[in-house]
Amino acid sequence: MKLKTLKLNFYIIIALIFCFKNITATAQSTWFADGFHGGIYGHYPLWVTQFMADTLNKYPNWKINLEIEPETWDTVQVKDPQGYEAFKKVFENQSVDGRIEYTNPSYAQSYLFPISGESIIRQFQYGMQKLKQHFPTAVFTTYSSEEPCFTSALPQILKSFGFKNAVLKNPNTCWGGYTRAYGGETVNWVGPDGTTITTVPRYASEALEPHSTWQTTAWNNSKQYINAALQQGIQHPIGMCLQDAGWRNGRWLGDAQQKGTAYTTWRNYFTNIANKNTGDNWRLSQEDVQVSLVWGSQVLQRIAQQVRASEHKIISAEKMASLAKLYADKVYPKDSLDAAWRTLLLSQHHDCWIVPYNGKPGQTWADHVKQWTEYTNSKSADIIQQSAKVLTTKQSQQSASIAVYNTMGFDREEVVSVPVTTVLNKKFKGQVVTGNNGTKQRLLKVKVPAMGYAVYNPAAIQNNIKNRVKAQQLKDGTYRLETDLYKIVVDPAKGGAITSLIAKQLGNKEFVDTTSQGFNTLRGNFYKGGGLLSSVNNKVAVSVVENGPLRVTLQVKGTLASHQYIQTIQLTQGESIIDCQLHIDYDSNLRVGENYRQDSGYEATDLHKAFYNDTSKLIALFPLALQHQKVYKDAPFDVTESKLNNTFFNRWDSIKNNIILNWVDVTDEAGKYGFTLLTDHTTSYIHGADFPLGLTVQYAGVGLWGRNYTTDSATNMHYAFIPHTGTWNKAAINRLAEQWNTPLFATLTNEPAGTHQSFVDAGTAGWQITSMTYENNDLLVRLYNAQGDNKAHDISFDCKADKAELVELNGDVKEQLQQIFASGKTNVRLAIPLFGIRTIRLVNAKH
Repeated sequence: MKLKTLKLNFYIIIALIFCFKNITATAQSTWFADGFHGGIYGHYPLWVTQFMADTLNKYPNWKINLEIEPETWDTVQVKDPQGYEAFKKVFENQSVDGRIEYTNPSYAQSYLFPISGESIIRQFQYGMQKLKQHFPTAVFTTYSSEEPCFTSALPQILKSFGFKNAVLKNPNTCWGGYTRAYGGETVNWVGPDGTTITTVPRYASEALEPHSTWQTTAWNNSKQYINAALQQGIQHPIGMCLQDAGWRNGRWLGDAQQKGTAYTTWRNYFTNIANKNTGDNWRLSQEDVQVSLVWGSQVLQRIAQQVRASEHKIISAEKMASLAKLYADKVYPKDSLDAAWRTLLLSQHHDCWIVPYNGKPGQTWADHVKQWTEYTNSKSADIIQQSAKVLTTKQSQQSASIAVYNTMGFDREEVVSVPVTTVLNKKFKGQVVTGNNGTKQRLLKVKVPAMGYAVYNPAAIQNNIKNRVKAQQLKDGTYRLETDLYKIVVDPAKGGAITSLIAKQLGNKEFVDTTSQGFNTLRGNFYKGGGLLSSVNNKVAVSVVENGPLRVTLQVKGTLASHQYIQTIQLTQGESIIDCQLHIDYDSNLRVGENYRQDSGYEATDLHKAFYNDTSKLIALFPLALQHQKVYKDAPFDVTESKLNNTFFNRWDSIKNNIILNWVDVTDEAGKYGFTLLTDHTTSYIHGADFPLGLTVQYAGVGLWGRNYTTDSATNMHYAFIPHTGTWNKAAINRLAEQWNTPLFATLTNEPAGTHQSFVDAGTAGWQITSMTYENNDLLVRLYNAQGDNKAHDISFDCKADKAELVELNGDVKEQLQQIFASGKTNVRLAIPLFGIRTIRLVNAKH
């Protein structure tokens, strides 16, 4: 009996040792996500398709993850049909055991942080649609990118498209930045609206690669990387590299099995390998996306302006086309809108932003962006014009009226301009101004309902003019601009600085810090033209360009480092937005920024680069009389409270997210008063405890890869600011920014005055309508809770609908909404969390 017991114990010990060895081996196994990145617009030689298929067939243990521009396959199908079919055959198996996973199906592999939330949705929508044409079995499970194509709001967008997982690594292409090192094997990435998605982060132990400015240690599963991960407690460490299409490496790590590493798709890793029970909920801030481009360079500035303008233009076109179909039964121009979206999406390609000069003269990325956005704008303008024409076509015996259109989801009372015509000249005696193109315009104060239009008799509009705005020169030589809301003083002897900005209806609060540098002045380090210079030290010429009764405009003409500039400051009756324009003419090639190796150039591996240092660039400054300042900034479907002590950095290993998408807001510590700065393009801002809020205006010098970023013509910038009380959400800053980016527009019509139409009434919910489109006969309305509470609110649509459904971005029905039909309107009730987006499908919508 004793012998049997000893034998049994012996076998148990042997079994335990065997199990322990297996557990140890499993714990020490490593994985690698290999694959390819690029496309027909980035880089994709035609031999690559057959190469991928052949290599996959040759090495049964190799698996790949793809980030190939979807439009690439249109070309491959025509020019390499054999390779195309061979690759499709391998691709067909989309199970967990499949060999290929498409991890970034966005149309143009865009950076997601510098574009609108709606643009991000369309990148995925159009990209997945195109891929399904070529790969009908495609399943989109994991989002992963080789570039830092990330933004904080991705969880809700990805989950709504059906994604289950995400990856926040971009180990081999960190030129434009990287995410903050955080967490272990997996985390629950929590978006601003509360949506979570299981994510592999850039581990807390995943360091930046020494002697590199483009890699983290995860790029090749080095011993250093694996050991650091194991010591951190990560049981299943994984590295990653999406190779540039056209590299002939084949398997990135060669025979990885000899090194104890297995190739895997991300789908397989999340399903069969990774720890699924992470308790780490990471509410990733936009500031955890640590990215930087050559902000302030003229080429990037123009690209950002062109993209921004087209984004707003095409959304307005979709809304106008939807109204025209609903109210006038006009055919919805889907093909034209699809074509316009295609070129806009291409203009958002990450290479447009990071290598704008690449390409032959006339065919650089910057050249393409100009062409692409011009096409989008042309298509959109035509759709808007045709839609307006059918919305207001009734004939009357009256003289011509004015139809004013509002594509926002809330009522607006603002000043709109219309061209001077013979009819208007006889009927209207209000303010006449000169437009940007030199034509005469008349200013009209109008009230227009949400998502609709109102028709006015021009002869009656002058009765709306009250509280005349005015500008005058004072005895001390300064100029005072005054409206019902503001009193502003501008001093020509101090470079046109605003020396006082008093908000009358905010308790006569003074917003200018008079002890600091000049407010709304320019400062920059002209390293080949005088060093650090400020416009506050130069006398300027000031003139009144417009002087009421509705609008007043002051013009400042000055010279800084021999370069002439013109600033305008514009105030309008009853409107809280103070509008500014900046035009700079350069008498020679501008050189402005930090003077670090500007002549000798630098190696790619140099951590210190001049274009990172924003404080030396040409900037516009706004010193504020706000104590213990807090900073908030918007991002796609998000607003971030900054945790940065300052925005300063000059090294690749110290990047901070100092990006202004639409606006940045500064408040005092208590949140009693605030000041918002708006910009017409994505760029960077400057701020610190002892440094005033600043807006990057210009950089000219050495950029990425030693490229010389120059100024080849005049710079034109549009920006604005809003003094306010309370925090950004109480001041409705998102709504004001939307108004500023999408002005009311007017046309002449024979429709009788007094006619009006409004499609939506969302009450006081504070929701924005980011999109309104038709899909066959169904009307889809996308709502964004930009500032409101999380409570349920009623929303009313001016149409009949068979059903009202809450749908996901991939079209799946999430919920049938209870609808009440009364007085010709469809009424529904729903709750949207702050920063949440919801899409309502009104089935068979008719008026």
